[in-house]
Parts: sequence; structure tokens; C-alpha cells
Amino acid sequence: MPLPAPQPQVRVVTLKIDGQDVSAREDETIIEVARENRVPIPSLCYLEGLSVWGACRLCVVEIAGTDRLLAACSTRVTEGMQVITNSERLQRYRRTIVELLFAERNHVCSVCVSNGHCELQTLAQRCGVDHVKVPYRHARYEVDSSHDLFRLDHNRCVLCTRCVRVCDEIEGAHTWDVMGRGTDCRVITDLARPWGDSGSCTSCGKCVQVCPTGALVRHGTSVGEMTKDLKFLPYLSRRRHGQ
Repeated sequence: MPLPAPQPQVRVVTLKIDGQDVSAREDETIIEVARENRVPIPSLCYLEGLSVWGACRLCVVEIAGTDRLLAACSTRVTEGMQVITNSERLQRYRRTIVELLFAERNHVCSVCVSNGHCELQTLAQRCGVDHVKVPYRHARYEVDSSHDLFRLDHNRCVLCTRCVRVCDEIEGAHTWDVMGRGTDCRVITDLARPWGDSGSCTSCGKCVQVCPTGALVRHGTSVGEMTKDLKFLPYLSRRRHGQ
């Protein structure tokens, strides 16, 4: 009987994050190492347990030796790396991104069921966004209430694709996808059929739980009542991959 192939050893590297000496495995990303060491890095599309998307760009950091801002969710650590997670340049950059997200669609927090439990709202508070300097698009987006349990409001979607990835990678249904380009992008179910007519949706609610805003919510929730629980995701991800 042949012996099992030896597993490659993962090297440990040392680096600095905001001047703090830390060690990490070389297969880890900056955001993983930072959060392990309680260094906060904002993000919207990144979520532990899901594949990396790298779209929101809120997690960009400064790396010594390069003028480029690199996404912490998709950049692996290296020996001797020096990372800055919070500088005036990064604060200005993140504040602009949050303002653009608010201006692109219609996020009216005072009437949202996720008011007080919204990741975009929390980011705005932390980034000091008390008003939006860029022009609003004032585009109208439909609300899909066809599902028996849940509702989709495109006005509050930030296109983080968490719903797409959790449905594909964890539930295995791949009900969700993205249609269109640029400002015309929107999430869809079953090739743009109404959610209630979906033949692949299992009504598990995972997409609703991972949504960072009030775009995906349960029917019957009033203003400020929609809370979400993300604790299930890392566990299910490990189980699905046999860890």
C-alpha cells in the first residue's frame, strides 16, 4: 500500500502591521492576519468562510516599498512586509468609496429595516461620512417581494456578491448571480426570474444572513428589526471542505 504523499510545509513569516510585530503563515492574507491580531480593517465584500472577491476596495492598505494601495483580502503576507492599515490617505480613500456607495443607490437609513444593524451604515460612521459630496444618481430600482419568506430591495444592494458566493459555495444551489455591467449591474435569481419563481432556491436564508445591508431581508420586519447572524458561516465552510 503506497504511503500518502507528504503535505507541503507552510512557512511562518514575520511582518509589521501598524508598527506591531506579528507572525503568520505565508498562505494567509493581510486581512486574516490583521484580524487575528485585533487590527481592524474595514471591508464589505470580504467575509470569513467565503471566497475572496476583492471588489469593494475598502480593505486597501499601504505596503512599504510600493505606492500602490493593495487589497488586504487578496494580498498574501511575505517575510519582512510592513503594512499600514490606517493613514490619512487611506481614510480619505475609504470615505470616498462609502460616499460613492451611498450616492449610487438609495440608502435611506431612517426607514430601513436594517437601521442600526447595517455594515454600510457602521462603515459610514467609522469613516466620518456625515454627508455625501458626490451627486446622487437618483436611479429607481425595483423591489422583489415574490418570495414567501424574503424580500430583495435593489435600492440597498452594494453588489458585494456575498449572496452569490454563499449560495454557490456553501448551499450549493447557485440561485444567485450578477447581471449587467457598470451602474446597470444587479444581482439576479435563476437568469433574472422573480425570486419567488426560482426553481433552485432552497429557502435556506443564508443569502439573507450574509447580506451586509437591507437589500436582503425577511418579510414582516419593521424599521431597525432586521438583525443578522454570521457565526454559522466559518463553521459550515470548514465542514464543507472537510476541515
